[in-house]
Amino acid sequence: MIALLRVPVLFCAFLLINLVLLVICLVRPFHQNNVHIAGQLYSLMARIVGLKIVVQKDPQVKINEPYVFIANHQNSFDVITICKAALPGVVTIGKKSLKWIPVFGLIYWLSGNILIDRKNSGKARNTLDIAANRIAKKKTSVWLFPEGTRSYGRGILPFKQGAFRLAKTTNEPVVMVTASNLHKKVKWNRWDNGVVLIDIAAPVPLSEAHSIKGWMNFFNDEMKQKFAQLNTQVDELEKSR
Repeated sequence: MIALLRVPVLFCAFLLINLVLLVICLVRPFHQNNVHIAGQLYSLMARIVGLKIVVQKDPQVKINEPYVFIANHQNSFDVITICKAALPGVVTIGKKSLKWIPVFGLIYWLSGNILIDRKNSGKARNTLDIAANRIAKKKTSVWLFPEGTRSYGRGILPFKQGAFRLAKTTNEPVVMVTASNLHKKVKWNRWDNGVVLIDIAAPVPLSEAHSIKGWMNFFNDEMKQKFAQLNTQVDELEKSR
């Protein structure tokens, strides 16, 4: 019965939020805060599916400072959960096929996000150059999912090097954003689907202590540890509710 109510309400909320975002993006296309606003609005839908989102940010992370954000990519619910952690001045790098999604694709493009062609390595490298120029000229931050695909319950997958090459090129710190487990978290007929914790870690400059591959492996290990810690915290919170 709950699903019969939840699904149409979620659909209507999605349409309304997209309408509001489309107006915002048409009035101020490519504004540096469009992605932040989109993340805040989309995250409102978390309550409809019974999720409580809690974002914890390290105080060393400053608003409107340029960083390279790396985040774990789990499933389609990411758009209403971890995207809440997108701070002002952030744009994302997403796959080129997103632009073909009706309305959402237009919003994604007008929000100032950067589209990457993963099937073409040459164009993918050019996209990273565009991102580097964006960081240098506009002092924006760039958000990437270094796993390159959704994990669907497989934990933290191996990382690709693009985010760390970008951080090295721009000499900007890496900020790790980790969300607790979302796999099979949402039951459509369960009113309360629990808590999702999102951690924004302290910035880490990429020194010469590691190569790009070394830093890639370092952050992969760090995110695995943080993911496990957050899942333990969620279990404790949900037992005490």
